[in-house]
Amino acid sequence: MHNDEWWFVVVDVVSVLTDSINPSGYIKDMRRRDVELAKGWGQIATPLAIETIGGKQKINCANTEGIFRIIQSIPSPKAEPFKRWLAKVGFECVQEIEDPELATRRTNAIYRAKGYTVAWIEKRMRGIAVRTGLTDEWKRRGITEHPEYAILEAEISKAAFGLTPSEYKELKGLQRENLRDHMTDLELIFSMLSEAATTEIARKQDAQGFPENKVAAHKGGKIAGDARMKLEIEVEAKVVSSENYLTEPEGHKRLSRKSEKSHEF
Repeated sequence: MHNDEWWFVVVDVVSVLTDSINPSGYIKDMRRRDVELAKGWGQIATPLAIETIGGKQKINCANTEGIFRIIQSIPSPKAEPFKRWLAKVGFECVQEIEDPELATRRTNAIYRAKGYTVAWIEKRMRGIAVRTGLTDEWKRRGITEHPEYAILEAEISKAAFGLTPSEYKELKGLQRENLRDHMTDLELIFSMLSEAATTEIARKQDAQGFPENKVAAHKGGKIAGDARMKLEIEVEAKVVSSENYLTEPEGHKRLSRKSEKSHEF
């Protein structure tokens, strides 16, 4: 991990995909063959300290995008499946631009394949739509910089759940995983409420720029936070959960919870 993303040792990837006895030499030949790759090599390959048999050494690494670019320059049967997959992904992206509903259907299918229940997926997909509506509203109101988005999201989360997104991920034992993919039904519902409320407040109060939208974000999050606390009092249980789906799919955990309740009954 480097800068919160996966990086790969270039010489190792080339070695696996080419079976070359001299992968370093293969990389030099590859750069000579592919002039454009050679021109951008400084942006693709980054020397990182890697643990080796001889201790830590600076070795050229590339992130996922960089590795895919390198693979495109490898004329090897082992590289061909990656090239076909990249072509397929590119084709699907073009299809989704022409028909955005395809993206929704594919996302739905991915969640089903990961073991999520239909009920959970419906909430997750609705949550994505609500969040998209909020970010679109922010853009119209002058929020353009990434740090501002992160601050506003943290403001909503803190008011709604008492935790910032980073604190929430830490509670659930997550690293780079998407927080909402590991939320329970109630957590998703209150997330939707906080963002829908923020969107509506920003519109009604015509919030402009970062300071005014930060106030709206706090108010929207607090509406969800107040509702969450009232529910917790009624059911005598916390909504915020440390539960995640890293090792066990959501559907399996749901069945486990039902089984536990039936045994208690």
